[in-house]
Amino acid sequence: MSDTGQDRRRLVRITLDERTVVRRSPEVEHERAVAIYDLLEENSFAPAGHEGGPYHLSLSIEDNRLVMDIRSTDEVRVAEVQLSIGSFRRIVKDYFTICESYYQAIRRASPSQIEAIDMGRRGLHNEGSELLRERLSGKVDIDFKTARRLFTLVCVLHIRG
Repeated sequence: MSDTGQDRRRLVRITLDERTVVRRSPEVEHERAVAIYDLLEENSFAPAGHEGGPYHLSLSIEDNRLVMDIRSTDEVRVAEVQLSIGSFRRIVKDYFTICESYYQAIRRASPSQIEAIDMGRRGLHNEGSELLRERLSGKVDIDFKTARRLFTLVCVLHIRG
């Protein structure tokens, strides 16, 4: 890989805090795996004020805060970004509700019903992604695709026992 600026503005490893994980459905596990795979394939991620990279990212939820531990590939901490999860609660709750409807619809509904539910699901996902970008503004520069995939992982972290 060449050492271009774009190569440096990216994530090369992502981990989720699994300490509080409960058994997740196969659908949720699939979404988590796809989000991480897609993120590693293509992302734009640059902590404010840091020119280095690529980066390792560890995501967790601690004390009602989303914690993003950002490190260099040699594990030196670059930044720790904490965001209140309160502003994400409604969107995440609504997103879980519509995802459940979507998974049920796949088994029983007509293609037009599935498409309508999926449009709503994508709309909520976009709303959550934009909120994440807005909350990270001035802390971490990410593009919309990266925000979408990170929002998926934020949702996965909300599943608790």
